[in-house]
Amino acid sequence: MRKVSTVLAILLVFLFQQNAYAHSGRTDANGGHNCSAKSQAKGLCTGYHYHNGGGSTSSGGSSSSGNSNSSWDKDCSDFSSYDEVVEYWNKKGYTATYDPEKLDGWGNVVDDGIPCEVPSGYDTSKINGSPEQIAKAQAVRDSSKGEKAGYSAGLSDGEKGNSKDSSTTGSDAYQDGFGKGYETGYQKGAAELEKLKFKASNEGYSLGKKQDEVTIPKSYISIKALKDTYQQGFNKALTERYTAFGYKDGKSDVLNDLKNDNAIIVDSYKKGYEKGQAELKKTYVKQGYEAAFRMVKYKQPKLKNDKYIGWYREGFNSNKIVKSIAKVAFNAGLNGESNKVPEKYTHADVIYKYNYVKGEQEKKENNRQIAGTLAFGVAGWLGRRFYVAKKMLK
Repeated sequence: MRKVSTVLAILLVFLFQQNAYAHSGRTDANGGHNCSAKSQAKGLCTGYHYHNGGGSTSSGGSSSSGNSNSSWDKDCSDFSSYDEVVEYWNKKGYTATYDPEKLDGWGNVVDDGIPCEVPSGYDTSKINGSPEQIAKAQAVRDSSKGEKAGYSAGLSDGEKGNSKDSSTTGSDAYQDGFGKGYETGYQKGAAELEKLKFKASNEGYSLGKKQDEVTIPKSYISIKALKDTYQQGFNKALTERYTAFGYKDGKSDVLNDLKNDNAIIVDSYKKGYEKGQAELKKTYVKQGYEAAFRMVKYKQPKLKNDKYIGWYREGFNSNKIVKSIAKVAFNAGLNGESNKVPEKYTHADVIYKYNYVKGEQEKKENNRQIAGTLAFGVAGWLGRRFYVAKKMLK
């Protein structure tokens, strides 16, 4: 009988101890326990800590109701790694306000939405319901919202040709998203603007080919870049039209009084007229230049005004090749060469023949001088001989 009493006493002690450690045999009556060496080695906890409502309490931090001593209730030391803790926590859908297994404490300061004791440097945003995960999700929403707003603003600025301005207010994530969206929108808007500018330029050019006064369509007036491009296209056509008009008049030597104060029209016509006059001058200068090959001496042409005559004379005097042909022909005549005009000088045969004859005449004159000199010398010698002979006879 004494042995039976002893066994019963041992069983009662064992049951009492089980009741004292209410959390699966691992928490004491105060709701806490010392972290086991095994759990410390895994980085799951350190020292004595509370789990199931033991220790100091906080009225505002209760996670949930329920019996923490149930057989399904897990403790932090039940997991082999902190990743397992997080996987279990997330799978159960636990949060700071829903934690029936009290892995995150029980209404005390530990109740922060982070189960067990997190290892240093661990990315807590992976933990369901953690402040970091909530902040990260908010940042994603802010970034998305900012990107949409930035895209819209950038698209508008790009289409209008405005300077870039991606400044905004809000969270860092919102500002970053806004900047990214703005750049994308601006690039697309700028590309659309270039297409419209090309269209506006062509339309302005077409109008400038038809009339002198510009009328900018209403759809382009509100956007400066399109308005300016339309005007540029119009001015280009106007410039081309009046430059061609002036060139035609310049070649015809007819100066028209435009009676127009539009600087583009006046300057373009003047530029074209001067170019036409230059082309006209070339015509008369060339005539004078070519005439020099057929004229030994300059003869004034029968032209209708002094301006043309001056251009003609300028061309005649500019022909320096004639002088070299004259020199070659003169030397040929002087040296008694053939009087046939070489093929390369046939276009200047008049000049060649004239100077060849001059060379021949020079040669004859030289021969006469030589003959006279010889005759004078012979006569002098004979006279001297006669004088000597006469003296000897005496």
